[in-house]
Amino acid sequence: MTTSDSLVAVVSGAASGIGAAAAAALAARGIRVAGLDLKPDEVAAPAVGIACDVTDDASVRGAVAQAVERFGRVDIVVNNAGIAAQGDITGNDDDEWRRVLDVNVIGMVRLARAALPHLRESPAAAIVNTCSVFALTGVPRRTLYSASKGAIYSLTLAMAADHVREGIRVNAVAPGAVDTPWIARVLALAPDPAAARAELNERHPLGRLARPEEVGEAIAYLATSASSGTTGTVLTVDGGIHALRL
Repeated sequence: MTTSDSLVAVVSGAASGIGAAAAAALAARGIRVAGLDLKPDEVAAPAVGIACDVTDDASVRGAVAQAVERFGRVDIVVNNAGIAAQGDITGNDDDEWRRVLDVNVIGMVRLARAALPHLRESPAAAIVNTCSVFALTGVPRRTLYSASKGAIYSLTLAMAADHVREGIRVNAVAPGAVDTPWIARVLALAPDPAAARAELNERHPLGRLARPEEVGEAIAYLATSASSGTTGTVLTVDGGIHALRL
């Protein structure tokens, strides 16, 4: 029987925000974590930082190989690395579209593809993709970002169908706005940052942004045996923004 303290997770974008919270939540469950990031020195212990650029297939394969060399296996993949974009359909040029889709979508493909042979050998294999409520709800000036997250929604379902009979569960989380350093930087650019934060809080029926730890706990749930009967599911952690109208 596989126990949590023998399982190994690789988490992309693990140095901050949702990725750091997911790594911490998994480690708290006794799972050994390889934190993949462009800044591996900023990955918090007990996760082990490994340099990884998800836009470079060789870098991704090398990072997975390092995780296997260090821990002997990979059971869980948390596909979290991503970047944001703002603007309507005229707001981003072709190069920006390619850049965001390369990180947000193809980056997830690269990591899952590199880890797949190891997941096939695991008795508790799981992939969790970080999607967004913007895949479910239209909001202004997020066309490129929403398109990338919509692709992740569909990618999650297709991967779940492909690999369910191999014993690999594939799910996703769909956060709303999360109180991460990136959100703080965006709000700091507003003419009145405090008013901008209050307005963003008000958009969520819970009256506040999600905390990274809340999303991290949702990821850990989907990645572990607590959700062993769940695959092909996109779990919203969005304060009710996509479904409730108060």
